[in-house]
Amino acid sequence: MQFYRPFSAPKALTFDLDDTLYDNRPVIRRAEQSMHDWLAVNHPRLKGIGGAGWLQLKKRLAKADPMLRHNVTQWRFELLKIGFMQLGYSLSAAEQAAGEGVAVVLEVRNQVDVPAETHRVLAMLKQQLPLVAITNGNVDAEKIGLAQYFDGVLMAGRDGLAKPEPDLFVSAAVDLGIPPSDILHIGDHLVTDVGGAKQNGFKACWFNDQLRVLSREPRAKWLPDVEISQLSQLLALVSE
Repeated sequence: MQFYRPFSAPKALTFDLDDTLYDNRPVIRRAEQSMHDWLAVNHPRLKGIGGAGWLQLKKRLAKADPMLRHNVTQWRFELLKIGFMQLGYSLSAAEQAAGEGVAVVLEVRNQVDVPAETHRVLAMLKQQLPLVAITNGNVDAEKIGLAQYFDGVLMAGRDGLAKPEPDLFVSAAVDLGIPPSDILHIGDHLVTDVGGAKQNGFKACWFNDQLRVLSREPRAKWLPDVEISQLSQLLALVSE
């Protein structure tokens, strides 16, 4: 654990989900593969697009409509819909197929292996402080067994613009009824989590389980209040 600023115990915690409370990278890889496998079986005409083609189309869509970055489920839907339409599907057929594809991806997306240590730490923290989840992703906290620990779950798209925009941070502070300066946000991302927290008046805890060096990180434009490498270190922080 490393402190970068004078630190006082928070009155509430907000948590990023993906890559903070569990390793999301293999989940996303499996979800992406599930989409391609489903397309190969059910819509083989799209096989020619390929992984690189889908990625290029995804980037083009975000450039044309930057708001899609704030709702990853809608972004996926539009990606599939446009892909189908480019190969001659009617709008209604493309929308139906895109909805089916999104459902396939979401099923795998919510197959998350949450470590036992995460459950242990969250259960202990919940006994001491109110907890709120703030996520830019589309994981279902109920389905992966984490909703039980949180007083609320705020999701980009459904509940506002994605971090580091103010929407979810402001909503969390309002829902908690606690000044932002008394809330500690924990997350792995130096821009969306650390930057978002600091820009919106929260304390920021950088979750650095990869043991990266802050001074060597090109995205480190905001200094966190504290850095941890294990979730269990939060138990000491809340009793400071």
